[in-house]
Amino acid sequence: MQTKVNTEKVAWSGRIVSIQPRIRLMRSFDERSHGYLGYVLRVEGTIADEPGEFQVALGKAAQAKHRFRIGMVVSGLAVPVPDPQLEAAEFYKASGLRILKDAEGDPPACSPFHGVPPDLETYRSRGRRRLDTRTYDAECTTCIWGCRMPVEMIIDQWNPSKKRYRFETFCYGPKSCAFYRAGPTRKVPGRKGMSYTEEDWVDEDATSHRGPDD
Repeated sequence: MQTKVNTEKVAWSGRIVSIQPRIRLMRSFDERSHGYLGYVLRVEGTIADEPGEFQVALGKAAQAKHRFRIGMVVSGLAVPVPDPQLEAAEFYKASGLRILKDAEGDPPACSPFHGVPPDLETYRSRGRRRLDTRTYDAECTTCIWGCRMPVEMIIDQWNPSKKRYRFETFCYGPKSCAFYRAGPTRKVPGRKGMSYTEEDWVDEDATSHRGPDD
């Protein structure tokens, strides 16, 4: 029996407490690719008449238009995510977006960085480094350079339908950030019990074009 997907829009509003890129990572043993989809707002407010903290995914055009950042009070509509394994947010397809109150003051010039996040091409061109999950949870959930990515892993290249899912955390920020901790290397499962370890050189190569403060 096919599960019915809930496509009903729900109203939400509240104060932005975080905005980070919405990026999906696809892995197949030692191969990887990224889908740069938009941004994720973490909002403290009300959704579907329920108070609390929630996350809403939006497209790059919406962010380019409104230039959301921490401290803004906003409202809109969104749809529940059909597959939580593929999204860092609980809601997506944000629409009817309105800024009810702008953020006050200038964002801090140090980490964690709270300004308006750059466009997605900037994230792509900077490259990312793996970020320890505990460090992300403790220090980086509000930083525009942090990212919690849903990961789709193809276990058997000869049988692409065989997949597993998880979340990984990454940093696109300056290499000199005092909070940064790489954490343990990550292993990618493969067919017949094999596994691939993504060593440090992968991140070093991805960010070799950047200086320590870039």
